[in-house]
Amino acid sequence: MFQASRGRRWAVVLLVPFLLGALLWASSWSAPADPPAPRHARAPRAPRPAASPEKSLRLAQASAPAQAAPAPSAPAPAVSRALPPPSPRALKLYQLGKKLGVHEPHLEDPCVAPAGTTCARTALSPFFESLDALSSRAASSPTVISAFGNSLIAGDRIVDVIREELGATFGDGGRGVLAVDRLAAYGPRVRAGFARGGWEPRTLGELKLAELPFGITGIYHRSTTTKASSRFALDREPRGTLWWLDVPRAGRLSVHADGQELARAEPQGSGQAQALSFDIPEGARHLEVVAEGRGATVLGVVLQHQRPGIVLDTLGVPSADANLFLRAREDIFRAQLAERSPRLLLFILGGNEAKRLEWGRSKLTEVEEGLRTFVRRSRAAAPGSACLVVGPIDAVRGGNGPSKLVQRPYLDEVISIERQIALSEGCAFFDIFSAMGGSGSLARFVQAGLVHEDLVHPRGHGLDILGQLITDALLRSWVDAADPRRQAALAPPLQASEEAR
Repeated sequence: MFQASRGRRWAVVLLVPFLLGALLWASSWSAPADPPAPRHARAPRAPRPAASPEKSLRLAQASAPAQAAPAPSAPAPAVSRALPPPSPRALKLYQLGKKLGVHEPHLEDPCVAPAGTTCARTALSPFFESLDALSSRAASSPTVISAFGNSLIAGDRIVDVIREELGATFGDGGRGVLAVDRLAAYGPRVRAGFARGGWEPRTLGELKLAELPFGITGIYHRSTTTKASSRFALDREPRGTLWWLDVPRAGRLSVHADGQELARAEPQGSGQAQALSFDIPEGARHLEVVAEGRGATVLGVVLQHQRPGIVLDTLGVPSADANLFLRAREDIFRAQLAERSPRLLLFILGGNEAKRLEWGRSKLTEVEEGLRTFVRRSRAAAPGSACLVVGPIDAVRGGNGPSKLVQRPYLDEVISIERQIALSEGCAFFDIFSAMGGSGSLARFVQAGLVHEDLVHPRGHGLDILGQLITDALLRSWVDAADPRRQAALAPPLQASEEAR
């Protein structure tokens, strides 16, 4: 009797911290006391496009493209899904978010395979099943996330939060796709090597189209001097891959680990993209890519563990939008994305689309066609992947203080288009604009010193909050999707839902 009573007391003591953590998480993104300011009207312009009545779309009717739909798999062992306790960083961000009017994040994860009154599969099921395998220790390989975006993620801080928070819960699978060097003289080198000598970077976001093709990274580095090199610190990765272009009259490329040559790329002038894989000696500390002559062109370097865990490839390009990502040569794009075999395609786009609409450099039909084509191309290259589209953040214009800042035009239109495309293509959608507080939220970020002087790019904890919102939205949906009844209810038609904004 005494032993049983003491066991019950210890069970209570151990359970209390877990319950407190769960309560903190559940209340972390609680809505502010005051409702968010409504989006201001823009009567002089045409109203944002909405789905016509005959094309109204319900979430449970959204389906993936035929070529992207994964084959039904055998039922996986039951896995208990529960929100992990928030990290110390997350708790600090929750407190800051409350002051800024941040809302509890929820994404739309449509049912793509109804099963009577329940749902057999949602848009994010392939990714969630991978998380289940990681959580139950049944996985034998990493779960890769391919994150495409603009300058909002090119600096890597937003996706670093996603990577680190998911990695802390499901394991760290390593770095993934890396660049020869940073695109600017500032910012972290976590996703890039340390370049020496002459390297010319080109990106698909530039106004003038580059002469050589791009792959999934959207960038390439071309040597302008002999013996140009890039050095990467190793973290016990067993293998690596060099993505390079076989450019006519280009110099050779070689790969070394602590001075030992591992592999050599001999250009034949075919103009094709190549993948050079190599084993890395155990205990090696540094990897070096060396251009033996001018014109050697590197599309990227892949360094990854084979252990289970999260790998997030940052594929962010400054000034990019969906149409500019279509500049990547399709055969290279498909081959490289298929090689990465992601379980989640993450699209964080929309800001540049809204700006180009405002400047008269694009049309709504071009925005819609570009994103739809890019999503379909990506899903065709990775048919077993889940898909999540994240809308643009709040955008403002004006000057001389946050009180004079007003929302930029066309933001509502881009959000509406991205949501319609996501749900109709069998992808999930996250309205980060609403989650960060809606219209006026960026002005509050400006007031708190969390936006650069250009009034476009958040900085510091402003970026961290955005990354935490995306992370929490994914984790909450992962837990909610454990109950198929929650995914089976039909949502309001797309048109009515958009008009309710």
